[in-house]
Amino acid sequence: MRQASVNSKTVVQFDSVSLRYGNGPEALQDISFSLSAGSFHFVTGPSGAGKSSLLRLLYLAQYPSAGVIRLFGTDTRTIRRQEVPMLRRRIGVVFQDFRLLDHLSAFDNVALPLRVAGLRESEIRPHVKELLEWVGLAEHLDSRPSTLSGGQQQRIAIARAVIGRPELLVADEPTGNVDDAIAMRLMYLFRELNRTGTTVVIATHNEALVARFDQPRLHIAQGRLAVAEAA
Repeated sequence: MRQASVNSKTVVQFDSVSLRYGNGPEALQDISFSLSAGSFHFVTGPSGAGKSSLLRLLYLAQYPSAGVIRLFGTDTRTIRRQEVPMLRRRIGVVFQDFRLLDHLSAFDNVALPLRVAGLRESEIRPHVKELLEWVGLAEHLDSRPSTLSGGQQQRIAIARAVIGRPELLVADEPTGNVDDAIAMRLMYLFRELNRTGTTVVIATHNEALVARFDQPRLHIAQGRLAVAEAA
């Protein structure tokens, strides 16, 4: 599997990982791969193949039923519960259902990770305004998510995920609710974040979008992983 050459540090390591929900069939079976720091991968595959399940394992929303996952060199089987929030703060996540806080404005939703990290408001405001302008929401700083379209909410969610420059960004169909022009703008944002050192993993079914970016992919079919190089 081709890796970016930023450095040789392994950010993600899956060893023979399987995932089963309850008593149902395995959603993922015997998956092994590693991602180096600063790499950029697409996760592809048909609907229901297990793309979202793989991402849930990456951001610790789910734990494997078998196998070992290491994030930033930490074995997730042995991590103490009180250590999980600190590990998650190193990961930016774009969810399909956005998970915005509707009692907060667009500005405050995006600012939240920086406030949790303890930055001063004088540092937060220019960064948040610049990023919301980049994603085309400069006129909606004070808008509540419920007053915005699905595509606008998605852009807020993306801005919130990248504002803190996480070490690992995990995005589930991040361009699914926007037009082609905005999709490309968001992809350029992900690419620039990657160039600063963030490891990026994006699940998408948009083959046309994948074809426009020369990045390797992790392809899932029927819960199993086949690693395919980018063209």
